[in-house]
Amino acid sequence: MIRLLRFPTMTLLAGAILAGSAAQAADFVVKATTIPEMKAVFGQVESRIVVPARARIGGSIRELRISQGDEVKEGQAIAVVVDDKLALQLNAANAKIEALNSQLENARVQLERAQQLRISGSGTQANLDQAKMQFDVATNQVAAAKADKTVIEQSAREGTVFAPATGRVLTVPVTLGSVILPGEEIARIAPGPYYLRLSLPERHAAEIEQGSDVLVGERGLARAPSQLPTAHRGKIVKVYPEITDGRVIADVEVDGIGDYFVNERTLVSIPVGKRTVLAVPPEAIRTLHGVDYVRVITATGDMDVAVILGESVNENGQARIEILTGLHVGDRVVLP
Repeated sequence: MIRLLRFPTMTLLAGAILAGSAAQAADFVVKATTIPEMKAVFGQVESRIVVPARARIGGSIRELRISQGDEVKEGQAIAVVVDDKLALQLNAANAKIEALNSQLENARVQLERAQQLRISGSGTQANLDQAKMQFDVATNQVAAAKADKTVIEQSAREGTVFAPATGRVLTVPVTLGSVILPGEEIARIAPGPYYLRLSLPERHAAEIEQGSDVLVGERGLARAPSQLPTAHRGKIVKVYPEITDGRVIADVEVDGIGDYFVNERTLVSIPVGKRTVLAVPPEAIRTLHGVDYVRVITATGDMDVAVILGESVNENGQARIEILTGLHVGDRVVLP
């Protein structure tokens, strides 16, 4: 009697489990999806602006406070250029001012004496006018000498070379003690913004569109960006209309490349066309003994179908796995 009651009980439990599984399972209808065809190319980091820091006077470099790769702030003193002749010219200017001051003092005494003689009636108006003229000439000579001294002092102050912008020092083509001319470069500074310069084969010129999204890999050239989980996303901001040496040039803006070296290369995946694929959610794929399977709903029941997987794709913001063979449009895939 106990056996007669056990079998119906087990049958009911099995039916409940199957019903629960059917309630938890869902199906996914396979359909064709158009995705961009990506091509991995090398992008070179460049700075939109490169500013030279130039010397304003000629002379020898007495101090050099930067080297390649340093970060500098705008207005920071990066070098000091000294011209030994300026010190001699300054001494000569001081001596000239002292001599002219003596002449000015003498002219003042002569003017005061001529004024007193004119008041007393002993002197003539012509002598007074001549003394006044000599005093004015001496005064102007002192003023001119002081202006010349100011020019020399300003030239000496211009020996300090300041950074023209905030950025990274790319090159320093001089060394301590080098003799330079006015206007010669002391350093080249890249203030940014930084971008990627791409050079693509001419056959892709028609497929490259301004505004397209690209995938930029992390630093290093070993792996493609699609294999990097932390790759950056960028956008093509300019496609140059001229083809040079069979290459089309495009610029890509992307956040997070400010710490890259200028002219450093990195891998970039760029869309060069479109293709149609069949893709399913990742949870629909089971791997057994090294073979990938997808469970498909057929007229006779569920059936496991062996498939060959492609790359990961994005369909309307959802992660999908490309299926190369094994599925057809309209197949219903069982999802857990």
